[in-house]
Amino acid sequence: MKKFALLLFTVSMCFSLEAQIQTPAPSPFSKLEQKVGLTDVTVEYSRPAMRGRKIFGDLVPFDAIWRTGANQNTKVTFSDDVVVKGKELKAGSYAIYTRPNEAVWEVFFYSDTENWGTPQEWDASKVAATVKVETMDIPVPIESFTITIDDLHNNGGVLGIMWENTYVGVEFTVPTVKKATKSIEETMANTADLKAGDYYAAGSYYFAEGMNMEQAKEWVNKAVEMDGGKAYWMMRTQSLIYAKLGDKKAAIEAAKKSLAAAQAEGNQDYVKMNKDSLKEWAQM
Repeated sequence: MKKFALLLFTVSMCFSLEAQIQTPAPSPFSKLEQKVGLTDVTVEYSRPAMRGRKIFGDLVPFDAIWRTGANQNTKVTFSDDVVVKGKELKAGSYAIYTRPNEAVWEVFFYSDTENWGTPQEWDASKVAATVKVETMDIPVPIESFTITIDDLHNNGGVLGIMWENTYVGVEFTVPTVKKATKSIEETMANTADLKAGDYYAAGSYYFAEGMNMEQAKEWVNKAVEMDGGKAYWMMRTQSLIYAKLGDKKAAIEAAKKSLAAAQAEGNQDYVKMNKDSLKEWAQM
């Protein structure tokens, strides 16, 4: 009878723990999704707050592995193979662990993402990459633990970790050139199906990456021709390619056409850019 009563008490306790009232989580979940070049990067993590506490060197001890956030693993997912500060990292998901110190942090990309906090037993074979990053001081305290993807460019960015008065930035690169070049080669091989936008996308990418400028010129010229000289953004890029190749006369002519088209459409950003370029090239 006593055992039965104990069983009933245990079951009732289990039901009582299933709260029906909704209250805010102390460390709310956050999900960051960012396209970097042609690569999808996703960060999932929980965000503890300072709440008047000293963080680094106290709540988060120096020279000890930290879960880098709260609750379940902080996780980053890359849709492509990437390079993190010179270390190759295969496409997939990784738990982010860190070993904070005052001047330098170690950042670990751990292949097992199913832990709550740090693993009970650290398995070095699951560390896909380890990098060391110098800390930076932040003049204004960051109340909530924050992860960002900053300094974006076509070929990479910075995975930023910040809390209290400390910022750590982990640089990474993505295979945009490889993917974009393959896409361009495959698309441009089917000339019968090409549209003005295809020629422009290929030419403007070559220009942006400083690749074959003559080829970039050929493609953008074709795009402008097929469009009929209406797209001011195409003629803007056309003018910049001519300038890059040292053909100032053609650059000025294309910029004037882009300026007129931009004025007709009321796009003041392109109006200003073209006026600034025309002024610069006239003085050369």
